[in-house]
Amino acid sequence: MAAEDKEGAQQQVDEIEALSSIYGEDWCVVDEDEKIYCIKVTDSLDQPKWTLCLQVMLPPGYPAAEPPVYQLNAPWLRGQDYVDLANSLEEIYVQNTGESILYLWVERIREALIEKAQSSDPEPDVKKTSAEVVEDDGDDYLLDRQPAQEDPIHVLSYVVSEVQEDEELPPIHHGSPLTDRRSTFQAHLAPVVTPRQVKRVLDKLYENKKIASATHNIYAYRIYCEDKQTFLQDCEDDGETAAGGRLLHLMQILNARDVLVVVSRWYGGVLLGPDRFKHINNCARALLVQ
Repeated sequence: MAAEDKEGAQQQVDEIEALSSIYGEDWCVVDEDEKIYCIKVTDSLDQPKWTLCLQVMLPPGYPAAEPPVYQLNAPWLRGQDYVDLANSLEEIYVQNTGESILYLWVERIREALIEKAQSSDPEPDVKKTSAEVVEDDGDDYLLDRQPAQEDPIHVLSYVVSEVQEDEELPPIHHGSPLTDRRSTFQAHLAPVVTPRQVKRVLDKLYENKKIASATHNIYAYRIYCEDKQTFLQDCEDDGETAAGGRLLHLMQILNARDVLVVVSRWYGGVLLGPDRFKHINNCARALLVQ
């Protein structure tokens, strides 16, 4: 390993240790080998109203020559809000090229959340959350512990008003189940090229009583739009907070396109902690590679 590479690797180690110490339980290792991390950022430590999950992957050339690959995840973060925040993070990188910048990014996000809390914006809607987050991660992303009875398939309703009968149902592939401490995880995959096909696949999966009875059905999809040379992509946690965003981030890293991945989890009564995210991504990765 060249001297520069060693120096960069050591800088990454030092930064990760510092961030882990500063942010404690809000810092999460998603994939140690791939250098993927997640940081929960809130506007307030006592009674947070606004929460955002910053996911980052540190490439070999960071911080000397490459920026972190990042994803901003929050149910309310859409449109201009996303663009403005992303632009401010990229501006920080440009102004501090060659330096470790994750702390600056986190604090800039926190400033944006504080500004939002002090503005007249209504508080974000509370979605269904998992029992594991309640018991295992303390106040982790929760604003209210009453789960909403919401079918995750309906999340797509803003994209697809009604499914056309002649829309082709893509083939659906199922991965091998993985069981850890009585929780079982299984991935399902289908090639998709339109949001309508995404909804058709989700509808078809939910016709299976076993899949429909899963505690969580986390999904993410990426569709490449050739004419615009951009991706149409989205994800759903289905109560397993931040899992959808991590799954989508994995697909981005693998450069997966025109595909929907669903990971079902049947909770077995034993808390798995961060291992649950590792199992979700490993199931998805195995099926994507196949």
